Amino acid sequence: MHSTNGSDWRERTELLIGGSGLENLARARVVVVGLGGVGSYCAEALARAGVGSLVLVDGDLVSVSNINRQIIALVDTIGLPKAQVMADRIGRINPACAASPQVMWVSRDNADRLLSPERGSVYYVADAIDSIPAKLDLIEACLKSGVNIISSMGAGNKLDPTRFRVADISQTHTCPVARAVRQGLRKRGILRGLTVVFSDESPIVHQPGPVGSISPVPGAAGLAMAGAIIRSLVSAPAES
Repeated sequence: MHSTNGSDWRERTELLIGGSGLENLARARVVVVGLGGVGSYCAEALARAGVGSLVLVDGDLVSVSNINRQIIALVDTIGLPKAQVMADRIGRINPACAASPQVMWVSRDNADRLLSPERGSVYYVADAIDSIPAKLDLIEACLKSGVNIISSMGAGNKLDPTRFRVADISQTHTCPVARAVRQGLRKRGILRGLTVVFSDESPIVHQPGPVGSISPVPGAAGLAMAGAIIRSLVSAPAES
């Protein structure tokens, strides 16, 4: 164990996953795309677990409407770039984590560059994008490049955080976002092989307009995503 006197904040984590698990996490580079209610919780959980490098991607600014569900949304962060706020927050949690903010929107034109080996080897991508076209572009780029990806489906109009499941996209149901993603991927010749986090709770819609949200639900989805990535990293073969 790295520490027996409590000076290493990773001590409790090491008791669970061992020294080799900690080393795997510290070596990993994960890209988190979309830093809203789902992605911000995912990114923070990865940093607290000890992931060594995080690329934080979002082109948006923090707004007042984000405060009900996004971990980076505070009174004093309104108007600031989400990617930079997330990177600064991670720096105060785990200074050893190389958190790289990328203030940009992902599209077909730049998804491949985001995964370019010249930028560093990517072990996993966490897709928490709201836009379906951008989500499809990122998923397709990852699958074609052989980069591990886990994608969040819909967290809006849901009230029960216990209804999230990790499954293949082909096994999803009930979720309108998952249905749209399945249809979009089918047009690109992709039927399965994408790991997703989705809720089997029927959407709650009282009136047309913006999607409703509440704090526990997107956070639960983001933590489920982080958990899947961490389990994969911890079980990965050690480098020789």
